[in-house]
Parts: sequence; C-alpha cells; structure tokens
Amino acid sequence: MCSVCGCAEGETRIEGVDHHHGHHHHDHHHGEHHHPHTPAPAAEPQTSLAKDWLHYGQGAARAHAPGLTQQRMVQIEQDILGKNDRYAAANREEFARRSLFALNLVSSPGSGKTSLLTRTLRELDQRFPLAVIEGDQQTSQDADRIRETGVQAVQVNTGKGCHLDAHMVGHALEQLEALKGGLLFIENVGNLVCPAAFDLGEAHKVAILSVTEGEDKPIKYPDMFHAADLLLLNKVDLLPHLDFDVEACIDYARRVKPDIQVIQVSARSGEGMQAWIDWLLEGRARLINQRLQQLEDETQALKALL
Repeated sequence: MCSVCGCAEGETRIEGVDHHHGHHHHDHHHGEHHHPHTPAPAAEPQTSLAKDWLHYGQGAARAHAPGLTQQRMVQIEQDILGKNDRYAAANREEFARRSLFALNLVSSPGSGKTSLLTRTLRELDQRFPLAVIEGDQQTSQDADRIRETGVQAVQVNTGKGCHLDAHMVGHALEQLEALKGGLLFIENVGNLVCPAAFDLGEAHKVAILSVTEGEDKPIKYPDMFHAADLLLLNKVDLLPHLDFDVEACIDYARRVKPDIQVIQVSARSGEGMQAWIDWLLEGRARLINQRLQQLEDETQALKALL
C-alpha cells in the first residue's frame, strides 16, 4: 500500500488482461507503490513558517507518513521510481518501434478532459491510427464515451490507486492494435498530485486546467505543471461569466515551468481547437521524422560494417 496516499495493491483492472499472467516486459507488483514527487522549483520563496502554518513538505522526502522517517520514505521513493522508470523505458521503446506519438493527459477531476479528448478525436477524424488508454478509479464510462467516436480504447480501473503507472500502461498497450504511426492518448486519473511523479514512457505530459478551477492552481500544484510541456487552458467560453485572470494563470504556470507552452481552448465552442490540433500534428510529424532518421542512420551503420 502507498505510504502517502493510500494507493492499495490488488485493485487494478485492465480490460482484456488476465492478471494471473505477467506482462511480457513488466514484472512489477502493483502493491509496491509510493508516491514520490518530482522536484520542481518552489512557487514562492519560503524562508520561515508562521506558527499557524503546518507544512509537511519540507523534509527530504517532501512528504509525510505516520511511522516512517524521511530517510525511509526517500528509499521507498527511489525504489519505486527506479522500477517504474524501467517499465517506462520499455514502453518508450515500444512507442518508438511503432512510431507512436504518446501523450499523458493530466488534470484534476472536472477539468473537461474527456470532453476535450472526444472533440479532439472527432476533429482528427481517423486521418491516422488513434487510440486511448483511459484511467479511472472505477467505471468504464469515459472509455465508453471514447468508443462512441469510433476510436479504440482500453479502460484501466485503478481501484484505490490515484494514478496510472508505466506497468499498467504496458499491459493496456498490449490490447491496442494497428497503431503504427498513430497517436496514443493516455488519459490519466483525475489528480493534480501523484501522476506528476510517474513517467509512462510518453513523449509529453499535457496538463489540462479549466478556467472554473482558479488561476492559482499552477503554484498550488507545482510538480504537475513543472512536469508538463503543454498547458491547455480549457472552458475559455465561460470566461465572460467568471472572475478568472488568464494572464495571472499563465504567469503562475511560467514561474513553475518557464518554457511551458499554453493554448487556450474550449471543447464546447471550438475556440483554440485548431491550435491544439496543429500542435498534435507537428509533434507527430517531428517524431516520425526522427524515427526515419534513426532508421536511416542504423542502415548506414550496418552498411559500413559489411
């Protein structure tokens, strides 16, 4: 069981997978999870704590768990991240083999992530292979919504787990066919904390933040926004009805991650969707060109040996 957030063993369910049999390149036991957090720049300098401010993120582990020392928590963190990173590397190799552009979509619950994703899939209109790995604690409702677009999806239910890990994604990937040269969306469990620490082998993390959530989220949850390469500011059609400061939100995000890209979008009105689609197409084209260059270099190296 996770010593920080209660992520329990034996809860994960993946459609089409018999969990009595191992993954072809994974041997991780789900019950070993701990939720370390990738170090990110502090949102604001903190030189002292007021007496009415209880801060449990100041130690070496940047977290607290009853009965565990900071040293022990750091050791658990290193062990779990090391294992996860090996599974992520295996996923990355498989993505490269298939020339597959994989994205990890992260957000809090209610950001409009699934609605944005279904609109994205419809606008891409099967112009190349598409698939979704859908992560939720329970139910298959979001995967069912994805399938209504005609795109294949695998539901991963994490039970008490609050994030996807690379092991789960590797199993789910085995269920997806005909994705060579395509695009894979991994829709993570709604959570702005734990998914930040777990590499899934993706090309990019994409953070989705709704304007209904508050402009200060990037500095309240800096690890997530530091890990992301792109921020999709969603539901901008609601801005006339809200007191949401767009410029402040973007400024906060860039304090945490100076080079983060930002696209303002609305799944409802379609605003900004073309910029988002263009970003996807450019990323996929760049990945495929890199893969072609890699294959050409390998071919030339082999010829030189003959």
